[in-house]
Amino acid sequence: MFKNYDKTAFRSLMKNKGFTAINILGLALGLCVCMLIVFYVIDEVGYDTYNTKADRIYRVNNNIKFGGKTSQYAVSPAPLAATLKSDFPEVENTVRFRGRGGFKVRKDAQNVQEDRMIYVDSTLFAVFTLPMIQGDPKTALTEPKSVVINETTALKYFNATNVVGKTLTFNDTILYKVTGVIKDIPKQSHFNFDFFLAMNGLDESKEGAWLSNNFNTYVLLKNGANPKALESKFHAFVTKYVGGQLQAATHMSFSDFEKDGSYFRLNLVALKDIHLRSNAQNELGGNGNIQYVYIFSAVAIFILLIACVNFMNLSTARSSNRAREVGVRKVLGSARSSLIAQFLSESVLVTFAATVIAVVGAWLLLPVFNQMADKQLAFTSGTFVWLLPVLLLIVAVIGCLAGSYPAFFLSAFQPIDVLKGKLSAGFKGGFLRSFLVVFQFSISIFLIIGTLVIYHQLKFIQSKDLGYRREQVLIVNNTYVLDKQAKVFKQEIKALPGVKNATLTGYIPTGGWRNNTSMFESPTLDTKHAVSIGVWDVDEDYINTMCMRIKYGRDFSPEMKMDSSAVIINEAAVQILGYKDALNKELYMPTDNMAKNLKKLHIIGVIKDFNFSSLRENISPLAFLLNQNTGALSVHVNAANATAVLAQVKEKWHSLAPNQQFDYSFMDEDFENSYRTEQRIGGIFIAFTSMAIIIACLGLFGLAAYAAEQRTKEIGIRKVLGANISIIVAMLSKDFIKLVIIAIVIASPLAWFSMQHWFLSGFAYRDGIKWWIVATAGGGAIIIAFVTISFQSIKAALANPVTSLKNE
Repeated sequence: MFKNYDKTAFRSLMKNKGFTAINILGLALGLCVCMLIVFYVIDEVGYDTYNTKADRIYRVNNNIKFGGKTSQYAVSPAPLAATLKSDFPEVENTVRFRGRGGFKVRKDAQNVQEDRMIYVDSTLFAVFTLPMIQGDPKTALTEPKSVVINETTALKYFNATNVVGKTLTFNDTILYKVTGVIKDIPKQSHFNFDFFLAMNGLDESKEGAWLSNNFNTYVLLKNGANPKALESKFHAFVTKYVGGQLQAATHMSFSDFEKDGSYFRLNLVALKDIHLRSNAQNELGGNGNIQYVYIFSAVAIFILLIACVNFMNLSTARSSNRAREVGVRKVLGSARSSLIAQFLSESVLVTFAATVIAVVGAWLLLPVFNQMADKQLAFTSGTFVWLLPVLLLIVAVIGCLAGSYPAFFLSAFQPIDVLKGKLSAGFKGGFLRSFLVVFQFSISIFLIIGTLVIYHQLKFIQSKDLGYRREQVLIVNNTYVLDKQAKVFKQEIKALPGVKNATLTGYIPTGGWRNNTSMFESPTLDTKHAVSIGVWDVDEDYINTMCMRIKYGRDFSPEMKMDSSAVIINEAAVQILGYKDALNKELYMPTDNMAKNLKKLHIIGVIKDFNFSSLRENISPLAFLLNQNTGALSVHVNAANATAVLAQVKEKWHSLAPNQQFDYSFMDEDFENSYRTEQRIGGIFIAFTSMAIIIACLGLFGLAAYAAEQRTKEIGIRKVLGANISIIVAMLSKDFIKLVIIAIVIASPLAWFSMQHWFLSGFAYRDGIKWWIVATAGGGAIIIAFVTISFQSIKAALANPVTSLKNE
């Protein structure tokens, strides 16, 4: 019996090849896009799940409000880990990470810059699941100057993994002994390092400074421990330890500190939440964004709905043409159940064909999608374990839903009424089809507006005046390896033709080194008159090289000895401190983690605010000090001489450091890279929106063909009576265009609200949603719909009326 249904279904589908092709193609595109998004979402939510104890691992985040600034940090004080373990029995173990930049590692006769390095406690392997190929995880990081490397690094430097006991040379003079080799960390990890250096031997790791935050601290809770209950004890814990040192340094009790509106709070972040739900300062790597996961999940659902709506629309539209077939079958004795099974078989067959094509399409498009999304997704045997049941469920559900309307409604008609052509007005009226067209175009217009908002915001970011020059600035990284010759290198580069200026410091607006501290107006460290502020060590050429603007006061001068205690602050710092005129005001800065020693500073200038962090954040207080820092050399070059200057800079580098790798970038490229995630998201959004529009147009194309076919005789009569092509095209198009306009009215406010609250709200600096974005989306939708409909309308209008009227 089922075999007969399948044969009949196949013959019926082949009779209407055009509609069958549109149905299959539209549904296949929707399923394909949905499948790719599902792969992306599963990858994003699967971060850090490779850890067998992931459900019990938490990071301690640090929330501080002080000196007019509120910040969330992924780092915490050095003694926190050990104290948590000793004070709270629910803490099974702890481990700290401390990032201090990279080293030059000797490989043959060359030094290779390695930045994926981290200092860690010896308890690393007791907390995280990092399978060791060679070495003892219990003792691997207990000794100073010991290092554990991953498999790829072992092969890179030794061409083997059996390397325990061998040494690596860092920065030409520092020897580290390899004590373990681990498997490469999965890409789905919020940290991914090649070198794990023993924390033992790092002096600052043993300090008891509770007012300094430099360590990423993780806790492993015991089975059954309640993280919320542990968090509830943190206030008393902080009051005891942080409050004690705060009072010793500032003579202010912790309760008074909090009464002033300041706070120092600890909270636990679940390991599996870090990648998507944590955006604190000093993260161990670039995290994702849960909002993007929600957006893409919604897009997947929207596109699948559009595809299903198309399928249902075309199925119901074509089903009315089969009313006589149903009547004849019923007269010949077919039971209603048989007719229902027949329609459902056709629908399921189309869905199955579309699903097969979608799987093949997803497999072919996955490399392209990986490149767009910067992922390493793949079809594996494990993929099909969960994918196959889901696909079978999709075939059953979509097939039955799409086939249910014609199956149950057509099969319910009385055969004599059907054979006389007396279908119900409601069935012919097509209210359901109109509703579904509005629904799918509302989604399409919503996605178009969303795409334009994302694109416009990215263009705004790229064109915004950041308060410094980022074009034609060459950055030579890791100049610290030149040691005392770094200044010589700078002067030689400044003397090159085509070089306007150069500055030697690792503090660069587009990234690099960062340092945050507190400055006080009084040597008594009165917290009521303080500012939490970033401190950058720069030289006398920094401001001119970066083309920053001094609002008032002066720049640093090497001829003025007093500038060794001078400071230049930005407008944000002036606002927090409440100065009307900041010149010659004095500030006091602690020079040690215990705030026992102070440096007296005098303000010589105020620089106009510039964006030195993401445009998602407001500009925070910043201070420049005239101190030596040889982290990088930034060179302002003439555009016409950029290539020649780069070649000469490289030549100068190798003359001073023949064994050191030359590493450079351009500041505008670094800026672009800092928004690479947003650019990728925008690219993916554009691609998926285009797919949604194509699917919607396929459905509209099919419905327009059906409408033209239903009105063939009317068109013939109108042509005989003198109607031209434009009148007929307008007649066939107006009903569809009305539906698109309704969709615009529905989608526009929803898209405006959603993008304003889900996307733009994440940027401190944004250009808003302009009226032309909504107008462009609406106008574009109308044009696309009109062009799609016009193809069928013109075809119908050009048909010979004799053909349609010859039987009348």
